[in-house]
Amino acid sequence: MSDWTIGIIGGSGLYAMDALEDAQWISVKSPWGEPSDEILCGTIGHVRVRFLPRHGRGHRIAPSNINARANIDALKRAGCTDILAISAVGSLSEELPPGRFVTVDQFIDNTKGRPASFYGDGFVTHVSMAEPVCPRLSKHALKAVEKAGGGCSEGATYLAMEGPQFSSRAESKLYRHWGAEVIGMTGMPEAKLAREAELPYALLAMVTDYDSWRDDAESVDVAEIVKQMNANAAIARKAVEIFCKGLPKKRNPSPIDQALADAVITAPDKHDKALVAKLDAVAGRLLGKG
Repeated sequence: MSDWTIGIIGGSGLYAMDALEDAQWISVKSPWGEPSDEILCGTIGHVRVRFLPRHGRGHRIAPSNINARANIDALKRAGCTDILAISAVGSLSEELPPGRFVTVDQFIDNTKGRPASFYGDGFVTHVSMAEPVCPRLSKHALKAVEKAGGGCSEGATYLAMEGPQFSSRAESKLYRHWGAEVIGMTGMPEAKLAREAELPYALLAMVTDYDSWRDDAESVDVAEIVKQMNANAAIARKAVEIFCKGLPKKRNPSPIDQALADAVITAPDKHDKALVAKLDAVAGRLLGKG
């Protein structure tokens, strides 16, 4: 067994992992509330895997109500060294048609009111999000999709919207003007929280539809989205298996493993003890508990 423990966050249409060996669902408690579901633990090849369905099994949790802090904290407590997230997205680009996969490399966060940090008064912390994803995980994910028989593009800017409604045509055109290439409802604050937990993170986006920006096209159709989502999920499941089996036996350190180095601003004698207690997993290395 290698020293990789990969957390897989399954998005819409991806609620289980058929390739897992010795699979069992375990409950992980978090001081940040209830995670979306139990975590399915097992192995794929030489890699330990911790699978968490983002919306819960049966897709019972709406995007705005996903407890991303509890999810990331639970995966950290489950021993994850890295996270590969899978998300269904709409396309804002002609070059990313439905059925295409793409590795996200940038984010625009347009969500509203979601808790976006583990830190706050009494433990003020600022991590860098200039490069918000792990490039080596993204490269492995791209190759895995191609080997699974899917088409995958490298690099796209993800616009995170609140939802649950889809965009108006005016909003969709505005997001294209901003430089966004895909749009979804769950990538933020998930990616920010993974960075705050010192977990290298990659997001593999599955395009289900063109968003509402095309004047000569029909508006987003949920039935068509679900149909395409299910087709994408079959490739995604195979890609995850290939991704895990293709990782090198040895996990070399990532700079993201040290994302909290020099990020905490609050003086040690001013730390909020209650907050510090909740950070025992996500900031465990920094607090001498990891």
